Amino acid sequence: MYGSFRRAAIRSLAILAFAAPASAQTLPPLGAELSRTTVSGLSSGAYMAGQFQVAYSKLVVGAGIVAGGPYGCARTPGTELNPFFSVVVQLNQARALNQCMTYGWSFLGLGVPDPADLADYARRLAADGRIDPLEALQGDKVYIFTSREDETVKSRVVEAARGFYRELGLAEANINFVTDKDAAHSFLTESGAPECGTKGPPFLNDCDYDQAKVILQQLYGTLEPARPAVGTSFVHFRQEPFHADLVDADFDEDGMAYIPAGCRTQGGCAVHVVFHGCKQGLSAVQEQFVRGSGYAPWAESNRLIVLFPQVRPGDSNQNGCWDWWGYSGPHFLERDAPQMVAVKRMIDRLAAAP
Repeated sequence: MYGSFRRAAIRSLAILAFAAPASAQTLPPLGAELSRTTVSGLSSGAYMAGQFQVAYSKLVVGAGIVAGGPYGCARTPGTELNPFFSVVVQLNQARALNQCMTYGWSFLGLGVPDPADLADYARRLAADGRIDPLEALQGDKVYIFTSREDETVKSRVVEAARGFYRELGLAEANINFVTDKDAAHSFLTESGAPECGTKGPPFLNDCDYDQAKVILQQLYGTLEPARPAVGTSFVHFRQEPFHADLVDADFDEDGMAYIPAGCRTQGGCAVHVVFHGCKQGLSAVQEQFVRGSGYAPWAESNRLIVLFPQVRPGDSNQNGCWDWWGYSGPHFLERDAPQMVAVKRMIDRLAAAP
């Protein structure tokens, strides 16, 4: 009976995912409370969540890192003065594939980048005013997840993310480091997704584990019980107004958000930004990740707006990944990077007075 229920749930999710999307709206000003902004993501989205948290440390108060490594992992040291941007991107991409996902360069004595070195680089950026002061991270809450069965981003890489936060002085009590030996490279759910261990799109695994709940609980504390998501609270919005004046950084036409009705009528809701993984955006799996990740029921009962910004494949980004190796420009780790700026503008719009 349980198997039949799960198959029915998966079929229902697929129907929702491939239904024609509603017409895109303008992202509304809702008077959201900026001081409770948090982020999370899977894979490239996990890297982006960490980058956004560090670059905007005065804004972000917590991050969920699912199958992603430390800030700045793919940056190749010593390339700042290289005038050939295309060469830098290629070097960074090789480092991303061989040191920040697997251990392809171990035969050269090059393992996972050292968290201490990455922390030193972040300190230099902060000293130059290119990211927010790192002292603002001290009170942040962080959730980090890895599966020993993940063949895409190995556990040692994810463990280096914990090392990075430790290097910057986060208390151990503020870091929830979770391992799971059965999950594939995916975001975990309690029900409704492909079974635990299933590989590939939409990168959701039903491992009887409500990862969205655990992340939000780590970042916000005790939650009110979840309530069913409301279909009309899932909205498409036009992303172009937030990046039109920036270097093209592979933003999709639409982004999505889950906006509970109570957050439209009364200000003060928090904003949680969720960055999808590679091959997991709207252009790849339609709404399967947005609806199936499990964030919406907790948002519905906890006065939380969930923002799902979207990127799509591009010339240097064939899998629709967030930029964690520099395809959008040499300053991709910094506060003024185009993807950073556009997402910050989306948050600011949600925080504006109605």
